[in-house]
Amino acid sequence: MTKRLQVYKCDICGNIVEVLHEGVGELVCCGQPMKLFEEKTEEQEGKEKHLPVIEKTEKGFLVKVGSIQHPMEEKHYIEWIEVIANGKVYRQFLKPGDIPEATFDTEAENITIREYCNVHGLWKSTN
Repeated sequence: MTKRLQVYKCDICGNIVEVLHEGVGELVCCGQPMKLFEEKTEEQEGKEKHLPVIEKTEKGFLVKVGSIQHPMEEKHYIEWIEVIANGKVYRQFLKPGDIPEATFDTEAENITIREYCNVHGLWKSTN
């Protein structure tokens, strides 16, 4: 069974989907079940480049990826940063060469931040 906001990836073609409506079926792409991403919440020693760092701003939040800036190279970069707040999802897409950060103009007491590294997967942080 799928749950809302889960993220899945096809290991064959690379398609990534986020569930908008829960269902009992299995997500399949290229004839095989898609892989559910587990949201990572802890860095391994020496890998402080993935957990989102959240800073409150006058209008909302500034999210930086990593306490040490994450690389943004052609083969290794952050594809997107996402804020989940007050029943809404806000997402900023990034590309190689961008700075791995995004500003989200939204007011909320509790937010969830997720970001996706094309090499190391899905990461999550909350405030």
